Amino acid sequence: MSSKEKEILKIDGDKSSTQFDIIAIEEPLQITISGAFIKNKTGQQNIAVTMRTPGADQELAVGFLYGEGILTAKDQIRNVIFGENRLELELSHSSIDVASLQRNFYTTSSCGVCGKASIEAIAINKTIPTPTQKLQLDSDVIVSLPAKAAASQKLFHSTGGIHAASIFDLNGKILLQHEDVGRHNALDKVIGASCLENLLPLDAHILLLSGRASFELIQKAVMAGIQIVVAIGAPSSLAVELAEEYDVTLIGFLKEQSFNIYNGAHRIIAKPT
Repeated sequence: MSSKEKEILKIDGDKSSTQFDIIAIEEPLQITISGAFIKNKTGQQNIAVTMRTPGADQELAVGFLYGEGILTAKDQIRNVIFGENRLELELSHSSIDVASLQRNFYTTSSCGVCGKASIEAIAINKTIPTPTQKLQLDSDVIVSLPAKAAASQKLFHSTGGIHAASIFDLNGKILLQHEDVGRHNALDKVIGASCLENLLPLDAHILLLSGRASFELIQKAVMAGIQIVVAIGAPSSLAVELAEEYDVTLIGFLKEQSFNIYNGAHRIIAKPT
């Protein structure tokens, strides 16, 4: 269940009334991995606790582990064990010495895993896909994306308090979308679903973010091979720097007829003025 009904008191000027509102659910999810490569007594390691909207928990966990470089392919997953607000992925192996990372993350819906740990995930991971396609995207396609994404955001329409990450092809056709109270969770779910469907790397696709573009979201996009990231809101300085380092086209403040290109303008075909 992703939402629930709540009785509220609505104030409108000098009038008040009891009404019912639909609110998005936020609950913790503990992500654990297990496997022979984990050198401790239990053969398990807790990786993260994230506050998320329940639903697509497997995709969320897979996407998170992929973004951290712990999981690099679908065939590494041997088993998935579901529990109440818990999910364990049994892996055949990992490309990273998990124990050496000594990381027990606590992530929130507003921030995610921020700072040094995420920066090091890029630096130490050797499987980041290197995009080979030289993409060209018409500006008309870009401005068409928000309306298409909004039409699919059922949870946002009912609650007004949810983020979305959407994957489009280069013609502007929406291929995949997930919603969550956390911006980073929504993207993890999209990347996890892409991993489970053997679609990675997403080097010939467009990522649309429903809010601002933070460092961590660009980090996850880089790990998935995404070359074009479009955000409804603003990018942060670290997001721009990371986009510059990995040659990601980063667009922000997307509106009906306008947007700002912060990096990678060579991929965008603008209308003649």
